[in-house]
Amino acid sequence: MKLKIRLFHIALVLGVVLTTSCGKGGSGNVSSATGWEYNTPENGGFEFYDGYEQELGPGLRFIEGGTFIMGRVEQDVMYDWNNVPRRVTVPSFYMDETEVKNVDYREYLYWINRVFVEYPEVYRKALPDTLVWRRALAYNEPMTENYFRHTAYSKYPVVGVNWLQANDFCQWRTDRVNEKILVDMGVLEMDVNQQNENNFNTEAYLYGQYDGIAGKKPIEDLDPNKDSRRVRWEDGYLLPRYRLPTEAEWEYAALGLIGNSQEERMTSRRIYPWDGHITRNADKNERGKMMANFVRGSGDYMGMAGDLNDGGDITVDVYSYYPNDYGLYCMAGNVNEWVADVYRPLSFDEVDEFSPYRGNVFKTKVIDEEGYLVEKDSLGRIRYEMEDDKDIMGRKNYRTADNRNYQDGDVQSNISVGDQWLDTEKDTKDMYGAHTGSMGSLVSDKTRVYKGGSWRDRAYWLSPGTRRYLDESEARDDLGFRCAMTRVGSPMQAKDRR
Repeated sequence: MKLKIRLFHIALVLGVVLTTSCGKGGSGNVSSATGWEYNTPENGGFEFYDGYEQELGPGLRFIEGGTFIMGRVEQDVMYDWNNVPRRVTVPSFYMDETEVKNVDYREYLYWINRVFVEYPEVYRKALPDTLVWRRALAYNEPMTENYFRHTAYSKYPVVGVNWLQANDFCQWRTDRVNEKILVDMGVLEMDVNQQNENNFNTEAYLYGQYDGIAGKKPIEDLDPNKDSRRVRWEDGYLLPRYRLPTEAEWEYAALGLIGNSQEERMTSRRIYPWDGHITRNADKNERGKMMANFVRGSGDYMGMAGDLNDGGDITVDVYSYYPNDYGLYCMAGNVNEWVADVYRPLSFDEVDEFSPYRGNVFKTKVIDEEGYLVEKDSLGRIRYEMEDDKDIMGRKNYRTADNRNYQDGDVQSNISVGDQWLDTEKDTKDMYGAHTGSMGSLVSDKTRVYKGGSWRDRAYWLSPGTRRYLDESEARDDLGFRCAMTRVGSPMQAKDRR
């Protein structure tokens, strides 16, 4: 007979604190709307457990959100005027304490190669571009051969990964973390023989399109007409998606203002992710040591032999230097980092004050004529399609599915259209002149922001307020990424709540 366990027993495995409240509103095990008791087969088996606290995903740090002045605080030596300071609020979230490492990305490629045996193109598509190290007048060929594969660089940040590949990695990581949660709970057995479309995908599991190997501890279904069930999203055991941070999240986390503020009073603004206006350590015990990996001056990438100033000729180990006040390493220097946002030079005038972000493309799951989800795709993922604009008509909060060029590149904002905009289909490439074969702007709906400065950059780019951009399909030898995760529930961790 299968061993059945209730949800509060599973919580012991995950470390999730599930408690029953007895405060205002009556017992947490009784509905305040109907008076019916929760979690009992006698009442039909509706389940609700109070006191949820989100688990910390592997590699992440909690970033308590708040308000801050987002934008450039350094002199605008590039005269871009593309990040004028403005006050915004960032919700609490989680972020990787380091950049994604070469060993992390090699693990990803190994899994793809082992699972998608009938789809070798998936593996080829995921490969980083190791040729980004080449320069016409520099001898960097050893880097093309060694940097990604050799164990000496395993804990160095992965580079040569474009924005699209970084997003694919985030999706893969989400599924592997949630799969391990279910295996640790005993709901599933580890299946190392998954192949092609028969692989664990979080959404496919939740929607009943992946079964896997049943574990020895299935969850008891409190519905009196059923025996056991799969984990539901409402249970709170599976984690939200790993993803790229928004530009606002990245900049907020990099500044780490929680370390120089008290009771809503900020003692000073920061130019860099540390206090002060210099790039060297001001502590008397380590005075003069570099705080990040960057170019100190013309031709000086690491200093003189015997006293290397930042200890790195190219990138360095992701745990180098001191973390900022959120516990995040190398938020300045080492490598630049992709963020989720589509680039616009004047985004400060348009994005919301709460959780600002440009890049929304709203999609919906594909359903058949009877209203059921269609079969998952050949890679085992739930199918999506862009939301039909006809289904959006009448909404007040948004009017179109693709909002990447909203108020900056769409027909209404395009001055080249004039009074005839209702009869035309002008878009971003018309407004910014990003036409193939022309000398127009690089700004498009596929141009993404990257931030942070790198081993190739001067100190100016170490300021979190600076920003640059690149097409989402391109890669560089000084550009990597780190993942973020949404925080659900209270913006404060349980131990911090009053």
